[in-house]
Amino acid sequence: MRFAKYVEALTWLESHVDFERVAPNREAVPTLEPVRATLALLADPQSDFPTIHVTGTNGKGTTTTLTSALLVATGLRVGSFTSPDLHAVNERISMNGEPIDDESLVALLQRLADVESVSGIELTRFELLTVAALLHFSDEGVDVAVIEVGMGGTWDSTNVIDSDVAILTNVDLDHTAVLGTTIGEIAADKVGIFRPGGVAIVSTTNAIVVEIAQRRAGDLGATLWLSEDSFTLERNELAFGGRAITVRTPYDHYDDVLVSLHGIHQGVNAATAIVGAEAFLGRALGEEIVVATLAHARMPGRMELIARHPMIVVDGAHNPAGVRALVATLDGAFHVGGQRRCVLGMLTGRVVEDMVGPLVALGFTEFLCCAPHSPRAMPASVVVAAVRRLGGVASEHPNATAALAHARERSTDEDLIVVAGSLYLVAEVRGEVLHVRSRHLT
Repeated sequence: MRFAKYVEALTWLESHVDFERVAPNREAVPTLEPVRATLALLADPQSDFPTIHVTGTNGKGTTTTLTSALLVATGLRVGSFTSPDLHAVNERISMNGEPIDDESLVALLQRLADVESVSGIELTRFELLTVAALLHFSDEGVDVAVIEVGMGGTWDSTNVIDSDVAILTNVDLDHTAVLGTTIGEIAADKVGIFRPGGVAIVSTTNAIVVEIAQRRAGDLGATLWLSEDSFTLERNELAFGGRAITVRTPYDHYDDVLVSLHGIHQGVNAATAIVGAEAFLGRALGEEIVVATLAHARMPGRMELIARHPMIVVDGAHNPAGVRALVATLDGAFHVGGQRRCVLGMLTGRVVEDMVGPLVALGFTEFLCCAPHSPRAMPASVVVAAVRRLGGVASEHPNATAALAHARERSTDEDLIVVAGSLYLVAEVRGEVLHVRSRHLT
């Protein structure tokens, strides 16, 4: 089997089990052996470069992206692996911030198809992308790769790397059917990315998480950097165009730095990225690099303003913690002279009231509910019913296009439309408004 075109390679990739689109489970005993065995057949490319590993319930994508950007600014050649993507799978594997090109991605998937054919080892879609990223970074001779965990930590397919630096952003209740039903159980899974002799960075001050991280780091002999101990976010305030932060790290002190991202949580993510990059370098980044990099930070689909008159803001808040962060940000980041409407859709596996409650309490004029384009989509009728039970005004729409059109028709130039609940929904709306064509097969 030879892939002559991009679409053929993508069709092969999509023929594999995709736990991002079909609800994951752990009915079988978890194992990393299929990934390790495949990597061994490729001469263990993950051993060819140092790595930074990032996990957490929320913020890991932003932290990965910002850490990579800071390291690129020092002159290093940096690979990044992130998930999910918005418009094309290429976005997940990047070099110095640029997504992999079609030709290179096709070549990687061809090599993996050949290995699968010979070995008989069939990986999941995410496992294949993990191996593809590690292989690409080896081929490209990166100085460092920053790897975002897909879910959890211990049994995530990315946990085949031996990272120099491991970052835990935060822990909240999400993917409870897989990771555990308590903060402690989820944290225990996530600290599985810590490594002997490495630096483990914990950005949350949650006492349960900190205790579990201390125990794990102690057992491994890892160096543990804790927030409010080894590093401190001294200031994190609303500023024109984003946040103004002041950060003390083990190596330096950065005062009044503009982060061009909206939300208190993004100030925390930026501080964590600074600390993570410095932990890898073993030295200060320096004020010039920090200021210049964070002033131009971009995170598509995360509190992103994509249109004006009316303003349209998209945010991939897909769990209760993410929704709470969204609500906290909307209270100050965007000046709204008129009404606020919410285009809302989410996936199953969430307690719908936990997602909808904070949004209703914020006082949106109305909710325009639809099902994201995903097999795991929660029916729009279920979301509508939850909004109405909590006292909000809601209507059901057949898809994102219809929901957005209705919101625009009812809005003036002074109004705000927020799109949230699922990155699948964000991708649909973002693509339509910015005229970005989706390159996904379905």
